[in-house]
Amino acid sequence: MSPYLLVKTLHIISSVVLVGTGFGSAFYLFCMNRTKSVEAQALVARYVVLADLVFTTPAGFLQPITGFAMMWMAGWPLGASWIVWSLALYALAGACWLPVLWLQLRMREMAEHACKTGMPLPDAYWRYARWWEWLGYPAFGAMLIIYFLMVNKPA
Repeated sequence: MSPYLLVKTLHIISSVVLVGTGFGSAFYLFCMNRTKSVEAQALVARYVVLADLVFTTPAGFLQPITGFAMMWMAGWPLGASWIVWSLALYALAGACWLPVLWLQLRMREMAEHACKTGMPLPDAYWRYARWWEWLGYPAFGAMLIIYFLMVNKPA
C-alpha cells in the first residue's frame, strides 16, 4: 500500500470513529436523560465520558494530522475552498466539543453523586444537559458538511 493510501485509510477510519462514537454517545446520553432514571444516567454518562476520552479525542487529533499529510502528499493548496471550509467547520466543531466534554464531566459527577446519595439530579444537571444538547447540533452539522467536502472536493 502506498504511503498516501495508508494515510487516507487512517483519515477515513478516524473520521468514522470520531463522528460515529460522538453520535452514538450523544444518542445514548440524550435517550437516558429522557428516562429520568438517575442510575441509568450515571452509568451512561460514565461511559460517554470514557468513550470520548478513549475514542473521540485520539480520532480528533488524528484527523488534522492525516488531513494535512494527505494535502501535502497530493499537492492540494491550503487555500482550496473546500479545504478552507473544512478547516473552518472543524474549528467550529472543536469549539463546540470542548465545552461539551466539560459539561459531560460535570454531568457525570452530578449523576454519580445523585445515584450514590439517592437524591434527585440538581437543576444544574438539566441546565448542562440543555447546553450539551444544543452544542451538539452545530458540531454534528459541521461534521456532516465536512464529509460532503471530503468526498466531493468542490471547486
